[in-house]
Amino acid sequence: MRNFLMSLCMAAALLGANAGTALAQDASAPAAASAAASSDTAASAPASANTAMASSADAAAAASDAAPAAPTEPFMVDSSKISSGDTAWMLTSVALVLFMTIPGLALFYAGMVRKKNVLATVMQSFAICCLITILWTVVGYSIAFTPGGSFLGGFSRVFLHGMAYIKGDKATTLSVSHLASTIPESVYFAFQLTFAIITPALITGAFADRMKFSAMLVFMTLWSLIVYSPIAHMVWEPTGWLASAGVLDFAGGTVVHINAGIAGLMCCLVLGKRVGYGREVMAPHNLVLSLIGASMLWVGWFGFNAGSAVAADGRAGFAMLTTQIATAFAAFGWMFAEWITKGKPSVLGIISGAVAGLVAVTPASGFVGVTGAIVIGIVAGVVCFWSATWLKHKFNYDDSLDAFGVHGVGGIIGALLTGVFAVKDIGGFDGSVLVQAKGVIVTLVYSGVVSFILLKVIDMTMGLRVTEEQEREGLDVTLHGEHVE
Repeated sequence: MRNFLMSLCMAAALLGANAGTALAQDASAPAAASAAASSDTAASAPASANTAMASSADAAAAASDAAPAAPTEPFMVDSSKISSGDTAWMLTSVALVLFMTIPGLALFYAGMVRKKNVLATVMQSFAICCLITILWTVVGYSIAFTPGGSFLGGFSRVFLHGMAYIKGDKATTLSVSHLASTIPESVYFAFQLTFAIITPALITGAFADRMKFSAMLVFMTLWSLIVYSPIAHMVWEPTGWLASAGVLDFAGGTVVHINAGIAGLMCCLVLGKRVGYGREVMAPHNLVLSLIGASMLWVGWFGFNAGSAVAADGRAGFAMLTTQIATAFAAFGWMFAEWITKGKPSVLGIISGAVAGLVAVTPASGFVGVTGAIVIGIVAGVVCFWSATWLKHKFNYDDSLDAFGVHGVGGIIGALLTGVFAVKDIGGFDGSVLVQAKGVIVTLVYSGVVSFILLKVIDMTMGLRVTEEQEREGLDVTLHGEHVE
């Protein structure tokens, strides 16, 4: 108990230091930086000043010159400015992406562990869903998606202060995000919350079977606030460092998959291998569960990628198309690679390939065409098969459920190939492999180093790993007092 309290004190200290940095950046950030906005935001911003006067060419030009700059922070609008179509699609996307974690990822991972650890595995996904919802409400959303510095947002939305819906007798007003001005900010908050939930949940696949539940909760708390939110701000907030540099990430190649993948690798290295790894059989206990979970991930991923258009429009439709195509090609790429090297195509192989394709197309889905989706899918399927088999054994690390092999490697593939295949007529931007490589390297270094430090601090204070006896008996019974018949 004393160690647990010490870890909580350490968490508070780290969070306080992080908040102090953000406040310093808040105070010193140039006004020009906070006035910058993406072209998509400018296109969707209110333009009532332009429609008020159009009697002559001179008047129209004057109105254009006087039009307000695109908003750079959440603001209040009349309900008439909200698109019911966009809102309906985004509400659906929220449900689809949440469906990816509970039950999708929970079942996908649960089927791949041994029977004695099934409940502990699904418990991790479910508990993370609850934990991140609390953190995102308190401060996570604010430091990720409000203006501040280049590396961290501000504190204007702590405890969702200022997020409002006011129904009056004559007019209804509500807050919207400057990143999604046609839907209520509450919906945008919920959509981004589902991303914040699934990202740390992905990490659990790397340390399956051996981390203490209490240590997992502390690590995920710190990691969400100190790693995930800053990376999300840097990549997706228009004033963020990587966004300003031109890094393209439509739905989370860097923010979600590379971020989670490298953190998972750090967990493998710090925790060490499972007891009996390489000597005992650790085959999946129920691949039917894993196939059902993978299928749920595939369906939910349409909300993940197509929902990232933040509109019910043609770009969302095209993102859905490229997601489906890349996933199918990746599933067959992994399946045939395994068939050729091992003599038989496996269920685990084809579903792992599908997830690899979903991962790799994520950063590219709103920027590439059909050709790009096909190539990304094939490359992801084959290379992720190689990383989950040869690479893991070559470097002798125990990535239990291939969190790094699929999400880390697949995310890198997708991020780099986005720079190759981005089509300006689709996404509005030309791709650059060098710029994309910058995003990849920054995410790998920042997430990897900070994750390693957090894990070491927790290990020194409260301990990360269960005892050998607990691990042999199974985490279901030893950590949760339950078991599957």
